[in-house]
Amino acid sequence: MGKSISLDDKYTENSGLQLMTGIQALVRLPLMQKQRDQANGLNTAGFISGYRGSPLGGLDQALWRARKYLEKGSTHFQPGVNEELAATALWGTQQVNIFEGATYDGVFGMWYGKGPGVDRSGDVFRHANAAGTSQFGGVLAVAGDDHGARSSSLPHQTEHIFKAVMMPVLAPSGVQEYLDYGIHGWAMSRYSGCWVALKAVADTVESAAIVDIDPFRVESVIPDFDIPEGGLNIRWPDPPLAQEQRLLEHKLYAALAYAKANRIDRVVMDSPKARIGIITAGKSYLDVCQALNMLGIDDAKAQEIGLRVYKVGMVWPLEADGVRHFAEGLEEIVVVEEKRHMIEYQMKEELYNWREDVRPRIVGKFDDKGEWTMPHTDWLLPAINDLTPAHIARALAKRILRLHADTSLQLHLDELEAQLTTKSVLGSLMDRVPHYCSGCPHNISTKVPEGSRALAGIGCHYMAAWIYPQTQTFSQMGGEGVAWIGQAPFTKTKHVFANLGDGTYFHSGTLAIRAAVAANVPITYKILYNDAVAMTGGQPVDGTLTVPQISQQLAAEGVKRIAVVTDEPEKYKAIQGLAPGVPVLHREKMEELQTQLREYPGVSAIIYDQTCAAEKRRRRKRGQFPDPARRVMINQAVCEGCGDCSSKSNCMSVVTVNTEFGQKRSIDQSSCNKDFSCLSGFCPSFVTIEGGSLRKAKALTDQAVDEWNLTTPNTVALDQPYSILVTGVGGTGVVTIGALLGMAAFMENKGTLNLDMAGMAQKGGAVWSHIRIAADQSQLHAPRIAEGETSLLLGCDLVVSANHETLAKLRHGHTHALVNSEESITSEFVRTFAMQAESGDLKAHPDPKFRTQGMSAQIAEAVGNDHAIFVDASKIATALMGDSIATNTFMLGFAYQKGWLPVGAEALIAAIELNGTAVEFNLKAFTWGRRTAVDPLRVQGMIDSQGKRPAEALSQTIEEVIHKRVAALTEYQDANLAARYRARVQQFQSAESAISGNTGALADAVARNYYKVLAIKDEYEVARLYTNGDFIKKVQDSFEGDYKLKFHLAPPVLNSAKPGKEPKKRSYGPWMLTGFKLLARMKFLRNSVLDPFGYTAERKLERQWLESYEQLLDQILESLDSDKLPIAIQLASLPDIVRGYGPVKERFLAQAEKQRENLLKQWRGEHQALFRDATTQEPAERINVTQL
Repeated sequence: MGKSISLDDKYTENSGLQLMTGIQALVRLPLMQKQRDQANGLNTAGFISGYRGSPLGGLDQALWRARKYLEKGSTHFQPGVNEELAATALWGTQQVNIFEGATYDGVFGMWYGKGPGVDRSGDVFRHANAAGTSQFGGVLAVAGDDHGARSSSLPHQTEHIFKAVMMPVLAPSGVQEYLDYGIHGWAMSRYSGCWVALKAVADTVESAAIVDIDPFRVESVIPDFDIPEGGLNIRWPDPPLAQEQRLLEHKLYAALAYAKANRIDRVVMDSPKARIGIITAGKSYLDVCQALNMLGIDDAKAQEIGLRVYKVGMVWPLEADGVRHFAEGLEEIVVVEEKRHMIEYQMKEELYNWREDVRPRIVGKFDDKGEWTMPHTDWLLPAINDLTPAHIARALAKRILRLHADTSLQLHLDELEAQLTTKSVLGSLMDRVPHYCSGCPHNISTKVPEGSRALAGIGCHYMAAWIYPQTQTFSQMGGEGVAWIGQAPFTKTKHVFANLGDGTYFHSGTLAIRAAVAANVPITYKILYNDAVAMTGGQPVDGTLTVPQISQQLAAEGVKRIAVVTDEPEKYKAIQGLAPGVPVLHREKMEELQTQLREYPGVSAIIYDQTCAAEKRRRRKRGQFPDPARRVMINQAVCEGCGDCSSKSNCMSVVTVNTEFGQKRSIDQSSCNKDFSCLSGFCPSFVTIEGGSLRKAKALTDQAVDEWNLTTPNTVALDQPYSILVTGVGGTGVVTIGALLGMAAFMENKGTLNLDMAGMAQKGGAVWSHIRIAADQSQLHAPRIAEGETSLLLGCDLVVSANHETLAKLRHGHTHALVNSEESITSEFVRTFAMQAESGDLKAHPDPKFRTQGMSAQIAEAVGNDHAIFVDASKIATALMGDSIATNTFMLGFAYQKGWLPVGAEALIAAIELNGTAVEFNLKAFTWGRRTAVDPLRVQGMIDSQGKRPAEALSQTIEEVIHKRVAALTEYQDANLAARYRARVQQFQSAESAISGNTGALADAVARNYYKVLAIKDEYEVARLYTNGDFIKKVQDSFEGDYKLKFHLAPPVLNSAKPGKEPKKRSYGPWMLTGFKLLARMKFLRNSVLDPFGYTAERKLERQWLESYEQLLDQILESLDSDKLPIAIQLASLPDIVRGYGPVKERFLAQAEKQRENLLKQWRGEHQALFRDATTQEPAERINVTQL
C-alpha cells in the first residue's frame, strides 16, 4: 500500500496528497504561507488568535497539537480571551512595521470565531479594516457559521456583517479551497489593504477530504491596477475620512481586481447555446453539483439543456465583469445560496440597467412572484435552515422544465417529489436529545428550589432550558442575567437565578455582574466553575482563573453575599485567598443555600466548584486526575424503581433493568464518572464498593484448534460513489469509524469525503457520520449524504438509526442496514423517572418505553427486510472482548465480512494501527465482528460456554408468575403468607375464566400486584435481601481485588428530620452485613406487638394500604362482569404505581389513592370527577421514618 503514513504528514510533508479536515487545513495554512514568503525572500511570521465555537470548536485544540510545527514556522498561537480582543490583537500585528524595532518583514494574521463572535467583533473589524494591513502581513478572518443552529442558540450568517464593515468575503467549497483561498486571501489582503473574511460552515470545515498540499499550487497574480499615491496599506497618522476614502475608492476595487486576475469566480460548466444559468458559492456549490448528479445532468445533458454554471469564490463584493460575461445570452439565472440573499441582490444590481430584451430573469429565494409584494412561505430556495441537494434538485428541475421539456428530468423530479412526500410522513418514535454527561456538575448546580426561576446562559448549562422546566429564556454570551434588570421593576417576581459558566465569566461575564450590581437588582449568579470550556471539547480557560480569584473579583465588584459550593469541601483547607467571609459548603447544602439567597435583596453569587465530568474522564485516562477506587452498585432486589436517584442525580448512567419483579435500576459502570450524587436517592439499595476494581469479563482467546475459514469478501465496486451513514451516540467513538474508513480509502488511493454531524451530540445526543468513497476524488462533491442516497447504514445506535433524518436518507432495495439493537436509554427516561419521583404521578409521567420493535420495523420497511440485519452488538462485543467500547469496531468487522464496504481488510487494519489507540484490542474486535457475520450461532455458543451466571428468565405464563412469587413470599415470611397469596390469586383466575373463558390480564395483574403489597420492603426484608447470598454473588461477579462494602441508609432510630424534610442518609461499613443477618432472622416479629418498626408511620400506612387493597379486590369480585373487566384490571394494577421509600412512597401513595377513587367512581357508574392536584391533599399521616 505504498510508503508508511503518519498522522502528522499533513503538517510535515511539502507535496503530494493528504487526507485532512478543513480544521487541519487551517492549521497547515500558515506553514504554507511561511514557505511561500521564504521562497520570495521575505522573513515573515504568523499570528493566530480567536475564540472557539462550532464549527470551529476544535481549531484551537488542533493548533495546540501542531504547536511544534507552528513554532518552527514562526507562527505564534495566542488564544483570545474573547473574539473582540483577539481581533484587536490581530490589528496590532499589522501595526508592527509602522514602528522601529520590527524583527520581521511582516506578520500575517488569522482570526477565528463563530458567527456571534463576528457580531461581537464588528467594531474592531470596522476600525482595523479601515486602517488596513501591512505590505507583507495581511489578515484572514475565519468565521464559523452554523446555518442550521445545530449547536448554536440561533442560526447565523456572517457575510452580511462583513459587508457592513466592508471586508471582502471568500467562501471555500471544500477542504482544498481552505488551502487555496487561504493563500489567495492573504495575498489579497496584502495587496488591497483589506482584511479578508473566510466563511466556514460545518459541511466544509468539519469535513475531511484528500487534498493537494503543495504550498506553491496557487499562483498569486498581481493585477494591473492603478494604486494611488501612498499605497493602500496601513500607515500612521491616518485621519478617519482619509481611511474611508481609501477604502471606498481604492481598497475594495483592488480586492475586486485581485479576484478577477486570479479567477476566484469562474464558469465551471457551459454550453454553446446556454439559456439557463446557475450561480452559486461555498457549500451550495457542492450541493448544486450533487443536485445535478441526482437529476442525471452530466456535461452532455447540460449541453442539451443549455446550462451554464458559475462558481463564485468571493461572495462580496461580487466581481462585475465576470458576472456580466456569465449572464450574456441567458434567459434565466437561478441563484443558489444558503440563508439570506447575498449574491442574488448583487446580481440584480449589476444587471438592472441592461436592456429588457437581453436582461435575464433572476430567481433565487423566491420565484417570479418576487419577494416583498406579499408575505411568503412558498420559497423556491428557503433562507430558513440549510439547503440540501434534494431541495436544490427539485427547485432546479422545476425551473429547467419551464424552458426545456425533458422526459428523464421529469422522471427524476417525480422521484424526488415522492421522496419528499415520504419524508413528510416519517416520524421519530424516540429522540436522542442531548443531555448532561454522567456526573456532570450542572446536573446539580443548575437546579433551583421549587418556586424559583432561572435564566440560562451560553455553554453546556444551556441544556438546563429543556432539562429543568424552571430554567426559562437565555441571553447572548456575556449578557447572562442582564435581562432581569429590565424585568425586575415591572413584575411581582422578587428574584431570579442566572447561570454563568466560568469560560463565559472570563470571556465577558464580569460585565453582566457589574451591570446587575449597578442596578441593584435581586439576582443570584451561579458561576459554574468546572475547570474547562466543556462545550467545545474541554479546553482550558484562556488565562488564569481560580475560585479565590473569582471570589475576590466578585467582592470588588460589590457583590455582598458570596458562597462556594463544591463536592470536595475538604480541599479548601489547603486553599488560601478566598474573599473575607466566603463560606465553603458541600453541594448537599445547595438547595438550602439557594433558598436563603433568593430572599437577599441585592446581587449574590454562588461559585459552584466541580470539575467537568468529561474532562475528569479524559484526565483520568492520562493519569492526570484522581480516580478513586470506589464504585456504586444497586441491589436490584431492594430497588423499587421509584426514580428518586434520577431526581437527585439527573444521571444517564443510572439505567433501567427489567426484572421479574418490575423495572429496576442499575449503574452503567462503563459510562459512570464517579460523581456519586445518585447516593442521595432516598433508597437503601445503593452500595459503594470501596477498593478493588471492576472485574473485566475475560476476552475469548483464540485457541489453536479454532478454524474459522474467513473468506475474503468482495469489496463494493465503485462504479459510482458509495455512501456510508454511521449513526450513534455522542462520546461513544462513532466518529472514529468514519476516520478509519476515510483513512483506509486514502491508503487505497481512492477518493473520500467524511463529515461528522455532531452539534451538541457530544453530550449524549445523536451523531451522524457521513462517509463517501469513490474511485477518484473528483467524483465527490457534497460530503453530506443526500436523501435516499445511503448505500450502507452502519447503525451503532437504534434510536438514531430510526430518527426521521436517518430514515429519509435510506432507499428501499438500495441501502443495506446493519443496526445495533441495544436498548440504550435516552434523556427522556432520566427526566421522566425524576418527575415521577418528584410528583408521584405516573398518570402525568407514564413509564417511558423503548420502542425497539417499532423502530426496527421502520428501518426494515425503509430498506427492505432482506437488506436489514439487527444484532445486539453491544452485548456480544462486551461478552467477547470484556468491554462495550469494542462495539463500533465489531460492527465495522461485521459490515466488512458482509461485503458492504468499498475498502479492504488490509487497509482497515492499517488504519486501526495508524490510529494508535488500543490497537490489539480493536483488531480483535474487528475480527470477532467478521466471525459473527459468518457464524453467529457458533459465536453465541462460545459466549454461553464462558460459564457466566445467566440472567434469570422472566415469567412468560401466569403459572410461572405465581410459582416465583409463592417461593418469594415463603422466603419473605412463611408458607402461610404464600398460601394466602395463592388462594387470592386463584379466586381471580376462576372469576376471570368464568367471564372470558380463560385466565388473562386481570389474574396476571392480581398475581403481580397482590404480591407487591404483601411483600413490603420493610427493615427485615431489606436485611434479608442483602444477606440471602444473591447480592453478594453479584458483587463478586462484578468486582475483584481487595474491596469492602459501604451501605448508605437512613436508620429510623437516627431519624431527626423535620416534617417535610427527607431523613438524612448515612454511610455504614461492612459490619452492617452482620447487623443485617441478625435483623433478617427477626422477621418473625413482623407486624406483631413486639415489632419495633411496626409502630412507625410508614409501616402503619403500608398496612393500611394492604388492607385497602384487599378490600378493593373483594369489591372487584363482588360485581365483576365483562363490561367492568378493563376497569378491574386498572384497579388491580394500582400497587404498580406505588414505588419507593419514605417521602417518595408517600407521594406515589397519594396519587394512587386519588386514582383509586376515580376508578371506583367509574366502577360504580358515577360521573367521573375531574382530577384534582394531589399536592393540595394532605396525607392522613406523614411518613417520618422510611428505611434502614
